Amino acid sequence: MKITCLKNGPYLLDDGSVLQSRAPQRAGEVALCRCGGSASKPFCDGTHARIGFSDRNTADSSRDRRVAYAGKEITIFDNRAICAHAGYCTDGLKNVFRMNAEPWIDPDGAAVAEIIATIENCPSGALSYARDGVEAPAPRRPAMVTVMNDGPYNVTGGVELADVRRGEGASKEHYTLCRCGGSKNKPFCDGTHWSIGFKDP
Repeated sequence: MKITCLKNGPYLLDDGSVLQSRAPQRAGEVALCRCGGSASKPFCDGTHARIGFSDRNTADSSRDRRVAYAGKEITIFDNRAICAHAGYCTDGLKNVFRMNAEPWIDPDGAAVAEIIATIENCPSGALSYARDGVEAPAPRRPAMVTVMNDGPYNVTGGVELADVRRGEGASKEHYTLCRCGGSKNKPFCDGTHWSIGFKDP
């Protein structure tokens, strides 16, 4: 399975079985909106051309760096530049992922099993971990694109993303793609859907 980002246009999935729908599509292809304006969300209806959607990435590339937080039993890796700000870490394990503290990650703040479970819930791939100097392998999951309520496309299962540069340490097994049209880190989600009030339940 493969996702291609069409220039200033939608995401093109090469296998329609990734997403269940009754919408008419060419066999083997599904075009998903990424400008945020389609009246047929999550499918593209051509609105991107009418509104002049640009897929330009305007994120600060100097922030793209993977930082290691070493603890007694686990090392947590984090790249803030690719975070989608879903909040699974800060909401789920506040003793480890501390919003108003420095350093913001305390790898000794909870049991290792809790930390691993939280990291494995990170949809963007910004978080990962190692134990005894060995990085954890990617989980084995079926290829899938999940349309999140009022949020991005969560991609899992190693679906190929064609011709797109990824951030330092970014997962190839899972990632989040912007569908509100506002992310600075296109095609990836950077949490902008929250601040602009994107709605598509």
